[in-house]
Amino acid sequence: MALSLILLALLVLCPSGGHSQRSPSPGYYPSSRVPTSPFDREFQTLWGSQHQRREQDVVTLWLDKSTGSGFKSIRPYRSGYFGASIKLQPGFTAGVDTSLYLSNNQEHPGDHDEVDIEFLGTTPGKPYSLQTNVFARGSGDRNVIGREMKFTLWFDPTQDFHHYAILWNPNQIVFFVDDVPIRTYNRKNEATFPTRPMWVYGSIWDASDWATENGRIKADYRYQPFVAKYKNFKLAGCTADSSSSCRPPSPAPFRNQGLSRQQMAAMTWAQRNFLVYNYCHDPKRDHTQTPEC
Repeated sequence: MALSLILLALLVLCPSGGHSQRSPSPGYYPSSRVPTSPFDREFQTLWGSQHQRREQDVVTLWLDKSTGSGFKSIRPYRSGYFGASIKLQPGFTAGVDTSLYLSNNQEHPGDHDEVDIEFLGTTPGKPYSLQTNVFARGSGDRNVIGREMKFTLWFDPTQDFHHYAILWNPNQIVFFVDDVPIRTYNRKNEATFPTRPMWVYGSIWDASDWATENGRIKADYRYQPFVAKYKNFKLAGCTADSSSSCRPPSPAPFRNQGLSRQQMAAMTWAQRNFLVYNYCHDPKRDHTQTPEC
């Protein structure tokens, strides 16, 4: 009887869906190498200013039936480390997309580059999905191809702030969650890798058409407002007008040598336990359009 009670308590404290697991140490922490940047120094409101609030070091965005909200970096970058600590809303958030991403879509509509971290809303009892994505303009024929990989998380992202980051350099893109690398995307040729300057964005918006169970469950505004909180912004790298000698921060302890063995082991752990979709393994995709697979 006592053993049964203990097991029941463990199930309550550590629910399914990957929450409350301890990640392996990556051994190297890129976020600690980049100072925190004041929001007002690096960003400006892009849309939905009436749905954006700043209190000390926390920027709160919210979505209701009227609109969502977004911000954009003041400067474009051609490489760098871009991160923020984010706390998501619990409960019913189906159809809601909360994001931190790089893009030049406003400058190259329909033919743009983009690197995404997106949190796809869910229903009570089911975990958030963290979607990573890379768009590259390819041949410039306006046929922009997504390269999605989706993860659940080893913690509940609604309980506290966690740090999410993209490191983009001329040879590689690395996605981090609390400094654990979860995905790398390597430059194999220029047609499949973003090389033009991009801005840093954050937003919350209604993505009912696709965000939750491929659009089956829509945003339900009986649960509005949907809220996302951001803080601890970290931007460091080479702006579009930096000199050619500029070098972005390194994703690993040894510059130009790729991730360390310890980082690779941590990434293998994350992908083995929490990867739920990989575009390269999707039999419905036309992989002639994704030659890197």
